[in-house]
Amino acid sequence: MTNGLPKKLSKGQLAYEQERAKKAGKSLDEWLKAKAKAELAAKQKSAPVLAKKPGLLSRLIDKAHKPL
Repeated sequence: MTNGLPKKLSKGQLAYEQERAKKAGKSLDEWLKAKAKAELAAKQKSAPVLAKKPGLLSRLIDKAHKPL
C-alpha cells in the first residue's frame, strides 16, 4: 500500500493521512502522491530565481557608455 513513499510514516501519521484521504474520496496512495506533488509545486514556486551575470560584451559596452 505505501511502498513508494519517500519517507516512512508512523502509525499515527498513517492513520491521520488515511482519514484525510477518506474525506477527500481518494485512496491513500493517490492522496499521498497528490500531497507530494502539491508540496513540490509549492517549493518550486517559492524558489528564488537567480539573476544571470552580464556577459563580457555587455560589461564592456556598459563600461564604454560611462563618462570618464
